[in-house]
Amino acid sequence: MGLSNKQLPKIGFLYLDYVLRFFDHSNFKGWPNKIETVTYHWKNDKARFIKEVKRKKIDVLIGNIPATAYETFREIARELPHVRFIPSMDTQFSNKSKENVTRFAWKYDLPIPKTYIYYNHANADKFLKKCSYPKIIKKSYGPSNYGGYFVHKVDSYKEARDLYDDRKYHPQYFQDFVPMEADIRVMLIGHKPVCAFWRRAPEGEWLTNTSQGGSMDYMDVPKNVLDLAVKVSKAAKAEYWACDVAYGKDGKVRILECATAFAAFPYIRDWIGQYIMWSLSEGRFKKPHTPMFNWEELGKMDSSILRTLRHIHFGKFSPSYDGAYFGKKKKLYGKKKVHLHELDTVYKMYDVKERKTEEWPSEKWNYQDKLALKPSKSLNAKGPKKKDVPHPTKDESTESSSTKVTITKDELSEILTSVDGIGNKKVSNILNHYANTEEVVGILEQDSTILTEVKGITKKLASKIAKAWNKLKGK
Repeated sequence: MGLSNKQLPKIGFLYLDYVLRFFDHSNFKGWPNKIETVTYHWKNDKARFIKEVKRKKIDVLIGNIPATAYETFREIARELPHVRFIPSMDTQFSNKSKENVTRFAWKYDLPIPKTYIYYNHANADKFLKKCSYPKIIKKSYGPSNYGGYFVHKVDSYKEARDLYDDRKYHPQYFQDFVPMEADIRVMLIGHKPVCAFWRRAPEGEWLTNTSQGGSMDYMDVPKNVLDLAVKVSKAAKAEYWACDVAYGKDGKVRILECATAFAAFPYIRDWIGQYIMWSLSEGRFKKPHTPMFNWEELGKMDSSILRTLRHIHFGKFSPSYDGAYFGKKKKLYGKKKVHLHELDTVYKMYDVKERKTEEWPSEKWNYQDKLALKPSKSLNAKGPKKKDVPHPTKDESTESSSTKVTITKDELSEILTSVDGIGNKKVSNILNHYANTEEVVGILEQDSTILTEVKGITKKLASKIAKAWNKLKGK
């Protein structure tokens, strides 16, 4: 039967100023009670935020936390022990940085490219002088990867040295270069794959990001990729999750990225909303049924259609006359062919339960603050002395206030019209399509390709807008 209206937990959406919202009320269609919203305003807003959550008697806060607010929300979660965060703060550990993704992978023995993390720059320099190349250098911490703009391939020590001297990345995070056939993004709900697609680099290039000219297709994602994504999602105890898996030319698969913060079509966010409603109501609402390899059929549609599809429902296989006909369809799965509907029992959608303990406490794992960048003279070969290590910061206000973007409608219009191919009409389409300038800024901060849902905005134009935006910010 499930819970009654009075028994259902009080839900709240967790929003942050200038951060693109992953969920809204339309994703929770049918929830009978009022869903509250609580917005974090950065700066020194922690105490006010906690009071508002308590005043509204919220039981469950739903939403992703950006990297620059992660440590603050660790503290907030501790002061709201009665509130369940979805995803949990432990699940969102990998959202904060590439270093955290690596440490998560190391703990659970997940395959990743060989990775090096140096907070001591002098030691990093010694290693870079003697190591083999090429290497992939990445910015570890930050709100987003900006479509590959903070990922660099270096072929010599000089290139690595010049890059670090220019970018000042800290820590110095780099990996062995792994030649790839392509990488594959897998999205999961309750550990079940609900969407997967290949991303292939342009001819002669190595970055697969679509914003960098890469292509994508949905067909024949291999079994070993799906199995690895499920394993990673289970290790993260994630209600919803996304993995980027490198499909190497050596035949091996490796995790490149994983997080709860990812770009997703509206119908996938609807499925996540349905899943959360089902989980929180003890079965009162129906669990979404997402047949395996549904993405192959949906992927045949134009992306502009996929961006407008909402509340897609699939019927389960039944041995009726029509079902018998379609039930004969088989797909190569691993080394044998199987009926598609049989895979739904292989890849189940699990009810992820609330965590009661902390797996990744900041006292141990917040290296960013414990080993903050020091003047070069203090970075000797022995590393920083323990007594010199600063305590974790109590609030991210210094960092977040510098990244907070305030912009007027006229200023945004001026930036957009500076892009070749963007006139007043396209600017008007963009501004009318979204609720306000802050939402457009959030898109530019996260993934400019989302702008292609606006009439007249192509991938090429979206890429040009992203470059203009990043140039303005000095990225």
